[in-house]
Amino acid sequence: MPPKGGFKKKTGSDGTSTPVTPSLAVQLSYLHQPRPFKNPHYTKNVNRRVKNLKTVLGQERERERADREERRLKREELLKTNPQAVVDIPEEVPTYTTIEAPPSVIPHKHLCDITGLDAPYTDPATGLRYHDKSVYEIVKGLSASMAKDYLSARGVHSIVK
Repeated sequence: MPPKGGFKKKTGSDGTSTPVTPSLAVQLSYLHQPRPFKNPHYTKNVNRRVKNLKTVLGQERERERADREERRLKREELLKTNPQAVVDIPEEVPTYTTIEAPPSVIPHKHLCDITGLDAPYTDPATGLRYHDKSVYEIVKGLSASMAKDYLSARGVHSIVK
C-alpha cells in the first residue's frame, strides 16, 4: 500500500514507467531563455569619472551663471547698437535655481541635541539643548568632551564650563 497522499507510478504494459513531465512552473520559466534586452557586447566605461552631488550641483550652478552672463552681455551689446531691439529680448525668467531670497526672518526651531525633538530647555552648564527631564539626566551625565562634541555637531564652538 502506498503512503498516505502518495501515488504509485503507473507502469506501462511493457513494464517501463511513464516519463516524468515537467511542472507548469518549469515549462513557463524564462530562466534558460536568452535575454534580448541585455547587450552581450556591453563593457563598462572605466574612464568615467564619478562625481558626487555637490560637484554636479556646483557645475550646473556655474553653467547657469555663465549662460546668464552671456545673455547679459548680448543684451548690453544690442542696447548699444539698437536700443529699440532690446525691448524684444525677454528679461531673465526666474527658475527654481535662480531665485535669490533673503534669509528667513522666522527664528530657527530649537532641537534637542540628544534626541532631535523640540527643545524648550537649555542646560546652563554645557549649553546643550534638551527635550525633557529624562534627557536632562543624560545631559548631566555627559563629560565635558562629550558635551563639546554635541555642541560642535550642532555647529556651536563655545567654551564648555
